[in-house]
Amino acid sequence: MNEKETTGKPYICTVKNQEEITHAQDALYVLSGKWRMPIIIALYNGLSRYRDIARYIPGITFAMLSKDLKLMELNKLIVRIEDPDFPKTVEYRLTEYCQSLYPIVESLIDWGKHHRQII
Repeated sequence: MNEKETTGKPYICTVKNQEEITHAQDALYVLSGKWRMPIIIALYNGLSRYRDIARYIPGITFAMLSKDLKLMELNKLIVRIEDPDFPKTVEYRLTEYCQSLYPIVESLIDWGKHHRQII
């Protein structure tokens, strides 16, 4: 007897869905980490300079911010813009690719609010 017959619900994961599970795991890997969502939200809210982002996120160290910004740049979530003039300024912007995550971020926030009420 399979799970569908015993519970009336379809399988969440079958062998043919393994590739889809891998895609979900890839997305979670790129977005996981204590600081990535707050960084995305800070950038979405218009902050672009390193120190402004750091001030917006309580508890983040400069080392962690630097590390996550580099990883996010490698994953094409942000772009680093350097102004060659003196004094040199560096700004960060969300890519269009990352901005496409916004509906998902809103859904995660809503789910998180609901989850806190449940627990």
